[in-house]
Amino acid sequence: MRPAVLFPLFKPLSSLPGLGPKLAKLAEKLAGPCAVDLLWHLPCGVIDRRFAPKIADAPGGRVCTLTVRVDSHVAPINPRHPYKVRCTDETGVLELIYFHARGPWLEKQIPVGKSIVVSGKVEWFNTTLQMPHPDAVVTIESRDEIEAVEPVYPMTAGLPAKTLRKAVRVVVGEVPELPEWQDAAWLKRRGWPTWHDAIRRAHHPEDEADLRLSAPFRQRLAFDELLSNQLALTLVRLQQRRLVGRATKGDGRLRAEVLEALPFSLTSSQVQAVADIDADMAAERRMLRLLQGDVGSGKTVVALLAMLNAVEAGAQAALMAPTEILARQHAETLAPLCKAAGVDIALLTGRDKGKARTAVLERLASGELPILIGTHALFQEDVAFKDLAVAVIDEQHRFGVHQRLQLSAKGRGVDVLVMTATPIPRTLTLTAYGDMDVSRLLEKPAGRKPVQTATIALDRLEEVVAGIHRKVAEGARVYWVCPLVEESEQLDLAAATERHAFLRATFGDRVGLVHGKMRGPDKDAVMAAFAEGRLDVLVATTVIEVGVNVPEATVMVVEHAERFGLAQLHQLRGRVGRGDKPSSCLLLFDPHLTETARARLKTLRDTEDGFVIAEEDLKLRGAGEVLGTRQSGLPEFRLADLAEHGELLAAARDDARLIVERDPDLASPRGQALRTLLYLFERDAAAKTLRSG
Repeated sequence: MRPAVLFPLFKPLSSLPGLGPKLAKLAEKLAGPCAVDLLWHLPCGVIDRRFAPKIADAPGGRVCTLTVRVDSHVAPINPRHPYKVRCTDETGVLELIYFHARGPWLEKQIPVGKSIVVSGKVEWFNTTLQMPHPDAVVTIESRDEIEAVEPVYPMTAGLPAKTLRKAVRVVVGEVPELPEWQDAAWLKRRGWPTWHDAIRRAHHPEDEADLRLSAPFRQRLAFDELLSNQLALTLVRLQQRRLVGRATKGDGRLRAEVLEALPFSLTSSQVQAVADIDADMAAERRMLRLLQGDVGSGKTVVALLAMLNAVEAGAQAALMAPTEILARQHAETLAPLCKAAGVDIALLTGRDKGKARTAVLERLASGELPILIGTHALFQEDVAFKDLAVAVIDEQHRFGVHQRLQLSAKGRGVDVLVMTATPIPRTLTLTAYGDMDVSRLLEKPAGRKPVQTATIALDRLEEVVAGIHRKVAEGARVYWVCPLVEESEQLDLAAATERHAFLRATFGDRVGLVHGKMRGPDKDAVMAAFAEGRLDVLVATTVIEVGVNVPEATVMVVEHAERFGLAQLHQLRGRVGRGDKPSSCLLLFDPHLTETARARLKTLRDTEDGFVIAEEDLKLRGAGEVLGTRQSGLPEFRLADLAEHGELLAAARDDARLIVERDPDLASPRGQALRTLLYLFERDAAAKTLRSG
């Protein structure tokens, strides 16, 4: 399906000159697996080699390119001393300095009596100019090999900068001329170059100003990426709308039973969300709605009411969660409410095998089972519904767009409701869920107590442990979250395994440990022991961020809180304060904090509003980091920075809608060029929704 003109850009990195299998792996870790990924790996700095003074005029501490004659080689008497190559011009002496050098090799490379061009940073040592380990040494005839302005790329250990630069240069040189997908008048108004020129300029910056996100060619590339994102979402939405829908309207009897059984009345946001969903389900077109709400804002109840609407109409409903723990928790939460309404529910996960699984599938296929809760096991081919009318997907960001299409294909005109507890700034909501209508739950249910949040320097760890000891003695249960599973040499962070051992020495064997590398059943067993009160302290990595509900847990300790995203910290804090007892969250931080990190932790201390926190996180860290956190699950942009290019996102959204309204199959000449854009930015799933043309 991908246009042939793009084939050269999607070849593996190992096929590029200089990148063998070993170095290609490192480059892949840095940028991605294909040649095109190097195009998006933009320079972060420049080395200007245009300054070419005489030796006597060279200022120390600056990069200079000097033309000199090689006079002599001076090998060290002591191997700990450097090897020197003495060079001159008519104004003075320059020493090239090499540590751990191989003399014979250098004599061959830099022969005495030869005139050469050298480039690198120079320093004055007494009255002699020195250049330690020159960046480039070439003959006068090969002077053009030294780039006048050399781009500096983000690097990874083990990959030579020169090798990466060479590979990027090859890819940029092979970039095909592509048909223009942007509107000509828009390009002229913005003063933007063609795509080809923009790519070339981005990788050949002339100075520091060219690195700015506001540079015209950087803006052009950012807009291309944002347009591909918005166009993909608009096309997916159009495909959903094209699929035949159905009107689902219950009589309200089951929902009335559930509302009666609830220990609280719905908040005004919940009432509004239920009304939005009812209207969507009653319409002939398919529902595609995002339900955003903070931890504890009551999304599950709203989802249940949507599912019961389908059951009242004689159809079935499904709720899919990203993990087994979360699926089980939903089943436990909903079971008593469904029982009150006389509605049968079942749980299906990848672990269910044999007769029990077969029994569930038979009841599902016959229509006898109205509501099924499960993990991605619901996608499996043998899971067949008699009449699925609504699919609820929890924590959508753990699943791809194609997976929600897959689940909605399990029935006729299936309505889709997506829930997320990740507070997402409005700007970013557009990038991940631009194909959806949005409902937001803004209040917390009655009875939820605020969580007292304190920031404490890590050098007061002993005081914290003493305080936790007192709390445990009073019957409290405690989460202790660490950012890493094992001690890393690069990052001096407390590892969960090490902290677990430390706390066991204090609290004995009533301390459990869970982390991402554990097997599912082992993880579940530890979580269950904590939930049942057989453990007092649960040391964990962020696997507990989404999904554990232990109302008795009243203390959350987050170690190295400055290393976590604000939205992530907010979600961790949401794990406590779920019962009737006062709760607290202790954010332990490295005393050597940056001002930004300090401001982020202050935001968390000052507010419990997840949306305020998410907007602040975007402002303080920039979208790159907010988007880059694996927990956020949002699309990670390579060229666009939403903090800087927010207005371009709004323009891209409007442009995408207009394009699809006028040319829904992208069949016009511009439409064909836009198909190329979708494939270029690997939005293949959206491109494949198009009718051929």
